Amino acid sequence: MRQVTGTGRQIAWSALVVLAFLGASQPGRAQDAPPPPVTVAKPVVKDVVEYDDFIGRFEPVDQVDIRARVSGYVDKINFTDGSVVKPGDLLFTIDQRPYQAALDEAQASLESAKARVDFAQGDVARAENLRKSGNITGQIYDERAQTLATAQADVNRAQATLNRAKLDLQFTEIRAPIAGRMSRHLVSLGNLVNANDTVLSNIVSMDPINFYFDVDERSFLAYQKLSTGSLRTSNDGALNEVLVATSDENEPTHKGHLDFTDNRLDNASGTIRARAILDNKDLSLVPGLFGRIRILGSDKYKGVLVPEDAIGSDQDRRVVYVVGADNTISLQPVRVGSRVDGYRVIRVGLKGDETIVVNGLMRVRPGIKVDPKLMTLPPVAVASMAN
Repeated sequence: MRQVTGTGRQIAWSALVVLAFLGASQPGRAQDAPPPPVTVAKPVVKDVVEYDDFIGRFEPVDQVDIRARVSGYVDKINFTDGSVVKPGDLLFTIDQRPYQAALDEAQASLESAKARVDFAQGDVARAENLRKSGNITGQIYDERAQTLATAQADVNRAQATLNRAKLDLQFTEIRAPIAGRMSRHLVSLGNLVNANDTVLSNIVSMDPINFYFDVDERSFLAYQKLSTGSLRTSNDGALNEVLVATSDENEPTHKGHLDFTDNRLDNASGTIRARAILDNKDLSLVPGLFGRIRILGSDKYKGVLVPEDAIGSDQDRRVVYVVGADNTISLQPVRVGSRVDGYRVIRVGLKGDETIVVNGLMRVRPGIKVDPKLMTLPPVAVASMAN
């Protein structure tokens, strides 16, 4: 019994030594660590007007496929691929010789018909005198009058043929129907083109230019409630001014105005198509470019604004960390809006009198105490605040 007891004491003593060693090598307990330092601030509260951004694409106001109105062989190409043209500029010429010959033939037919009318008029005049003296029957007079009427109808027919021949000759010169930029020529010299069928090239207008974009159903319903009516088009462009940015621009600078909203929402996508029109004097905006349009999203109201870096994520929620009176952190879900003056608008979740963490979000979690260092946010953010 004494040997067993002695062995047990040795084992217990060894265990106590090991535990003491391990306890000495471990750091202090978590509750003994100092509160993590964080930067806190009050949200910026001021009058704001929100704007919403949507993605869209530039499209020409007018675009035309250039086709010939008469058949024939391409004789001349009178423009440079990609050039800017004015209405009436000559683009293509179809071989005019067959149509000039048809015009000359129609002119000769008209002259012949006119000569027959002159002769028939003389016959009718002589028959009129003879009928008065009783030297000609009424039947002969009627026949000569009928001949005159037929000759006059032939003149009208010949005139119509001549007019058609003139039009065909005129149509051999294919001119620009609108002002704009030409594409490349799709047929070469000597090719046969079919009337109203073969596409020779195409032209798109450049100034002004349209911008089409889709608005989701939720935003559309919100716009309907605005006193300004952001998607209500008007002949007065100042009522619905917009700004558009191309994909290489950080901020929109191209001014325009809304001039069209579709009459129904698309069932498949739940969006409605809208259009803005912009001046494009320098032709820098090209049809087909993507862009971002900024439109009025709210009336003026007292907004609560926080830095973008003060907003965190908790699963599918956006949150901010609020510092209580005892420096304890609590989690506050929020619904964010658009960017205004470098800040993010908080539409739901904050009243504006809270103290929130703006720097050091990675060091905080709900329920812990922090060492807050208060700062004052400027009315307009000059730079993004890093964690």
